Amino acid sequence: MSDKVSKSKEEWQAELTPEQYRVCREKGTERAFTGAYWDSKEQGGYRCACCGAALFSSATKFDSGTGWPSFWAPQGPDSVAMETDTTLSMPRTEVLCRQCGAHLGHVFADGPEPTGLRYCINSVSLVFDKDS
Repeated sequence: MSDKVSKSKEEWQAELTPEQYRVCREKGTERAFTGAYWDSKEQGGYRCACCGAALFSSATKFDSGTGWPSFWAPQGPDSVAMETDTTLSMPRTEVLCRQCGAHLGHVFADGPEPTGLRYCINSVSLVFDKDS
């Protein structure tokens, strides 16, 4: 895995769209059924919109009916990090890019086998790469 990416608020704001900055750096959420990838069926990989790190594969993507791209596993064991999120007065598990710390979404224990997990990810935090 590459070195961690660390940039100032001003550097991130200059590189990202306002919506990417709001979601990825300020832990926002895009509206359901509005993102570019929630219903995508293309084969390939999904990278972090902030740093380009490989995060998820279309091989683990499934239709959760939630309006966000959902995956049952990350690309690899070092692709994402997780932290406890209590912002809605109930504990959830936040999913972050391990390389740059970008907020990606949350993971829930209501996904399909083989993991039983649903990584519910904001489209705006991802870039699709059909060659990976």
